[in-house]
Amino acid sequence: MHETIAQAQRGNRMLMIQGTASSAGKSTIVAGLCRLAKRAGLRVSPFKPQNMSLNSVVATGGGEMSRAQAWQAFAAGVDPHTDMNPILLKPNSSIGSQVIIQGRVACTLDARSYQQYKPIAMRAALDSFRRIRAASDIVFIEGAGSPAEVNLRHADIANMGFAEAVDCPVVLVADIDRGGMFAQVIGTLECLSERERARIAGVLINRFRGDLSLLKPGIDWLEAKTRKPVFGVIPYLHGLWLDQEDDLPAERSTRAAAGKAFMVVVPALPHLSNHTDFEPLRAHPQVDFRYVRAVDPAPAADLIILPGSKNVHADLLWLRQNGWDTYLLRHLRYGGKVIGICGGMQMLGRELRDPHTIESSASIERGLNLLNFITTLQPEKRLANVSGKLLLDQASVCGYEIHMGKTHGPALQRPAIRLEHSSEDDDAMPCYDGAISADNQIFATYLHGLFDAPAACCALLEWAGLKNAQCFDHDHRRQASIDQLADVMAKNINLNALWSAVQR
Repeated sequence: MHETIAQAQRGNRMLMIQGTASSAGKSTIVAGLCRLAKRAGLRVSPFKPQNMSLNSVVATGGGEMSRAQAWQAFAAGVDPHTDMNPILLKPNSSIGSQVIIQGRVACTLDARSYQQYKPIAMRAALDSFRRIRAASDIVFIEGAGSPAEVNLRHADIANMGFAEAVDCPVVLVADIDRGGMFAQVIGTLECLSERERARIAGVLINRFRGDLSLLKPGIDWLEAKTRKPVFGVIPYLHGLWLDQEDDLPAERSTRAAAGKAFMVVVPALPHLSNHTDFEPLRAHPQVDFRYVRAVDPAPAADLIILPGSKNVHADLLWLRQNGWDTYLLRHLRYGGKVIGICGGMQMLGRELRDPHTIESSASIERGLNLLNFITTLQPEKRLANVSGKLLLDQASVCGYEIHMGKTHGPALQRPAIRLEHSSEDDDAMPCYDGAISADNQIFATYLHGLFDAPAACCALLEWAGLKNAQCFDHDHRRQASIDQLADVMAKNINLNALWSAVQR
């Protein structure tokens, strides 16, 4: 976009990207547009009024926000701030979510109660947007799910409700790879009011495979039928490494011949959070990484990682129901290694106590009893960006803490990480984090982003048994992926037409 944008007058432009369905590619499109605007020298910011996701980070300056808006900020070349994602919903049951407003926990509500809470949430979203817009030359806003949810329209704050509140033009993204793209676009427009349809400036077709000339008659028909221009057709991009917003990513093929790759296994907990912790392992050329779901038998592994969880009580029960307690004991008996991260660390202890019934009506839940400590859940959530060194070999590590528990016990006398810095409370930050078992087979930590630093990832893989582990820079690959995305978008989108929509 950079030649087109550079010619435009600076100052408070905005465009909202909505989708015909969840996972149509909205987050990716916004990231690409942010990178293109950054290349043009503009002050650009992503924004998403409401996001439902269990993948979150601690923003610069504190507060919790969605991982998706954080990596969009990375694409824009700016620090992530909670104003970019003022409302974050973190599901902790099939009907309820923790509600985070401007980075801090406000309450926990079921779906019906949240509908009544939406006017409060909308005021917070508009408040954050005013600040973001004032500090930016252009803002790319991401919708959530689909604007065609007619049962939720009366209180919508995520799609057309927000677009109308700030008077923002909208581009509709449709995923052609799933099939039915023409019906998706037509059906979405039919579900909108006349005023909402008028707000749609045009359509982007995403994830196209094949000969574009064969699609051309369909595009002509769609433009004639809807009287909306198709701004571009973005091809299916293979090999992009961009953080997933919600669902567990699709499995990658194994890295080596059967029996030769280093196997890392993670149980796919029902309330698994921050699965982006494992992207460096999924991308690592020497690692065969697998999520194991309830219906799948757990394979023989070199390393088992218990991940973060938004409901540790419920996920502990799930582990036992699916035989993971027995599987872990057998794995350790034969010399395997185990890592527990955040909620996964809490599960490894003797007990999980919940005196305030934050997650469960049971005040005490028996842990896996693999490390001698007890965790007590607290109403106040700890949020901090931290850095330090692994006590395995002094490799530097950096990441963030997001948890509601305090852990105490003898096992912590053999810590896993020496912490050097906290962005939130340097004075209150303990000097050490986590625990390493006396037999050196279990490593537990509250630190998310454990594998992001290449040296730390390499050290942990070697500790787990991988000989001559390669230092793999996942951040470099992510940066290259965003640049590749932006290059492809620049070639396949009519940026003059798109920019005209922004200036409307």
